Amino acid sequence: MTQQPFSRPGAIDLSGLGKPAPQTAPAGGPASAGSGGGSYSVVVDQQNFQGLLEQSMTAPVLLAFYSRSRMPESGQLADDLATVVGEHEGRFLLGLVDIDAVPQIAQAMQIPSIPLVVAVVDGRPMPLLQDVLPIEELRTALTQVGQQLTAQGITGRHQPRSSSSPAEDGEEAVDPRYAPAQDALVAGDIDRAVAEYQKLVDANPADVEAAGGLAMAKVMQRTQGVDLNQARAAAAENPDDVDAQTLVADLDMLGGHVEDAFTRLVNLVARTTDPDRSRARDHLLGLFAAVGNDDPRVLAGRRNLASALF
Repeated sequence: MTQQPFSRPGAIDLSGLGKPAPQTAPAGGPASAGSGGGSYSVVVDQQNFQGLLEQSMTAPVLLAFYSRSRMPESGQLADDLATVVGEHEGRFLLGLVDIDAVPQIAQAMQIPSIPLVVAVVDGRPMPLLQDVLPIEELRTALTQVGQQLTAQGITGRHQPRSSSSPAEDGEEAVDPRYAPAQDALVAGDIDRAVAEYQKLVDANPADVEAAGGLAMAKVMQRTQGVDLNQARAAAAENPDDVDAQTLVADLDMLGGHVEDAFTRLVNLVARTTDPDRSRARDHLLGLFAAVGNDDPRVLAGRRNLASALF
């Protein structure tokens, strides 16, 4: 299949993507669902793009770049991908990027041609597909990707975003408990996401999904507006300063360096005494919850923490 080049004058600063711009409604396919094309699909615009990327810290996000006017086959790929992603029930969240409706995002991501599917894991984008595939080959490809991610200890799942119709048994496919928090994350409203997750945890402290969502939302909240270089310099100058070290651990989490974040705080626990040790330990436990207690990295981190405490 011949790829269609996407002309661009150059890269655009991602910081400008938060500014709303007039959008044209995509025609047909999953994008016609408005704010969400399916249970695990989201139509991407300038307002929700950053929040969508941040959700890759929970579980992988796929970005499908397409244009029905320039290359109809790329639109069919987006449709099929929305179907296949839905079958994986939260293993992936799909962002549908119509380059005609939001050219600024394609320019910012420096998209060379369509179709293009990019996988974003822990905030890091990686090209996944650059050609149109039949839906059965898509199923095989995503199954293999899921297996590779599991082997790497990446086992998180997204909550369903929306549903175009009730389930066959009459129950809604969407879990309404998580929808307000997820909507806030997609909109980039981290403070509201924290508040919504906190409500869920207060109502049911045993809700592991809500606790994990709250922990990650708090990481995002604590790091808003932080200068990475200044934070790292402060931590290097003050190795036993709990605030400085926990802030860099949060930044490592958002940057995908999960083991680095854990190691930093385990070492801090090992060389401090109460009350600083308790603060460092509690912060580390919060990061464990954000990643997921069944994650192999968390299991290893807990073993290292136990060694540091005794």
